[in-house]
Amino acid sequence: MRISIWSTVVSMFLGASSFAAERPNILFIFTDDHASHAMSCYGSKINETPNLDRIADEGMLFRNCFCTNSICGPSRAVIQTGKYSHKNGFYMNGDQFDGTQQTFPKLLQAAGYQTAVIGKWHLGEHMPPQGYSYSDVLVGQGPYYNPPMLRDVDGSGDQERIKRTGYTTDIITDLALEWLKSGRDESRPFMLMYQHKAPHREWAPGPDHLTMYDDVDIPEPDNLFDDYATRGRAAREQDMTIATTMTPRDLKLVPPPYLNEEQLEVWNAAYGPKNRAFEKANLEGDDLVRWKYQRYIKDYLRCIASVDDNVGRVLDYLDETGLADNTVVIYSSDQGFYLGDHGWFDKRFMYEESYRMPLLIKWPGVTEPGSVNTDLVSNVDFAETFLDIAGVDIPGDMQGASLVPLLRGETPDDWRKSHYYQYYEFLNDRRTAHMVRRHYGVRTARYKLIHFYNIDEWELYDLASDPREMRNLYGEPQYQDLIQDLKAEIVRLQEELEVPDDAGSVEPNPPSLKIR
Repeated sequence: MRISIWSTVVSMFLGASSFAAERPNILFIFTDDHASHAMSCYGSKINETPNLDRIADEGMLFRNCFCTNSICGPSRAVIQTGKYSHKNGFYMNGDQFDGTQQTFPKLLQAAGYQTAVIGKWHLGEHMPPQGYSYSDVLVGQGPYYNPPMLRDVDGSGDQERIKRTGYTTDIITDLALEWLKSGRDESRPFMLMYQHKAPHREWAPGPDHLTMYDDVDIPEPDNLFDDYATRGRAAREQDMTIATTMTPRDLKLVPPPYLNEEQLEVWNAAYGPKNRAFEKANLEGDDLVRWKYQRYIKDYLRCIASVDDNVGRVLDYLDETGLADNTVVIYSSDQGFYLGDHGWFDKRFMYEESYRMPLLIKWPGVTEPGSVNTDLVSNVDFAETFLDIAGVDIPGDMQGASLVPLLRGETPDDWRKSHYYQYYEFLNDRRTAHMVRRHYGVRTARYKLIHFYNIDEWELYDLASDPREMRNLYGEPQYQDLIQDLKAEIVRLQEELEVPDDAGSVEPNPPSLKIR
């Protein structure tokens, strides 16, 4: 690992307040499953996110940010390490993150930053978060109300379990503001990861938003009733449809089990009349699917409204205290999500809706307000960006690149022209959540080639003429030269990223991952 001269100087004079003044603070705001097409700054037609839009208006919006593995825990591990799943060892939810490995917060600590993580961690409870001066994190996924949390006040690894009462999105924000106001050392720059559970399944709205959207119909996606005509087994055999996969709890036909008596009373007052009207309607077929879509999307958007309100509280605090002048504010989510697109909810596939991540970055004096970037960027770039912002050299074994040049409005000549993706969570020996087949692929500015390698099926999309990815072009003769070029690019990226053959495979005798 290379340590910059700047980091060495900082280590020598850790207590000097002048260094804190020169180096920016970093506030990383992170949600779970927030699709960019449910943000008004990205052109949403179904909701407004005024406080998130503030970050875009005052900074840079990235239109082409993509995850390396579209599922919660692996995305978080990539961000901690700046390495793909096959390098950091966290392939799928349920894995245990190796917190002893090199991570960006450890490097920031060595450079004098005070680091904290508050909210959703989701990298396992086998060890406390490593590299953080303070942590207060949900246990596992965490419930939407009354969450148990694990607090480590000094980074010692000694965690206290605390059961808190209230709505989780509000609680996480309260804790983040409390740390900003009284928990940090004002003589040092800070890096705070402020991370929400919302809007993850089962999309339980907070008490302030339970009846939001009751009097409106949310527009349906044009492919809510997609028949997957040109696609193969993976799209047809998944188990994540609004029509058949959603549970009574997803649809709020039964209340969450974790509500206290007072919360349950408010909940039933909101959902009771709506559920009685549904039962009376006795819907079937497409009408039932449309009702399920409305129930799902309204609850999802209600959860986002709460996130947006709470982000506004934090942005207001930064503005009121003057911290905003020297704080880089970053907003993202661990991946995208299907909002009825293709008839689905959830993520996992390399299709645009779940592959694409929202990314907004506001850096006063560096990013041009209201600017937009269209380069191919990724969550594998986040750790490198945090380090570069702090003036810390990026270790040579990290696999992404710092976004700082892009934030300055300068795209390096050697910036990536393609992006590699790989999803692992499909197990033949037992039922797997949502049954999405393992696949890898490459995306360029215009084209995407996907290989579902354990069933050896390929899909090619022209994103310019078919942005909704409704027409698989793989078998059409006029694209065969392009397909060979994209296959060669996959091989090049696999070699560059050192992707092992059958990486992470737990399936019995799977075919070779490599293209032959």
